Order: sequence, then C-alpha cells, then structure tokens
Amino acid sequence: MTVSRSLGLLAASSLIAGAAVANIDPVNVNEAGIDRLQQLNGVGPATAEAIIQDREENGPFERIDAMTRVNGIGAATLESLRESVTLD
Repeated sequence: MTVSRSLGLLAASSLIAGAAVANIDPVNVNEAGIDRLQQLNGVGPATAEAIIQDREENGPFERIDAMTRVNGIGAATLESLRESVTLD
C-alpha cells in the first residue's frame, strides 16, 4: 500500500467519523451532563461546567438565546450551537 493511498484512507475515515459526530441528536442543555455537553462543538470542560452551574443557579434555559448568560458563550458561540441543542 502506498503512502498516498494510506493517507486517502485516513482522510476518508476522518470524514466518516466527523459526519457521525455532526449527526448526533440535539443535546438537551437543560438535562445533559458534562460529558454530553462536551460533544457540542466549541464546548470544552470549563464551558460544560459553566452551563451546569448556570442551570443550578438560575433554573433551566427557557430559550436557547438565554445560553448567552453562561460565561464563555457569546453570540458567535450560540449561533454555532443553535442547531445542535434543544430545550426539550
């Protein structure tokens, strides 16, 4: 097997894995735990913990736009998350 063919197979595998992650069910930000929240693009451990802490202190999010009250989630991050999250 040539190096270029190996790289091609690696690239194809990465695309398939990426598509699988992109097609996950929306994450319920009012119920998800830290591991599930970290599956969202742009949400690392600190932001996942901030979401949970905010829920505990302020109650569930009533609108997706309310996620901007979480430290680390601004307008741009919210837009990137909008299609991946749910409140139900």
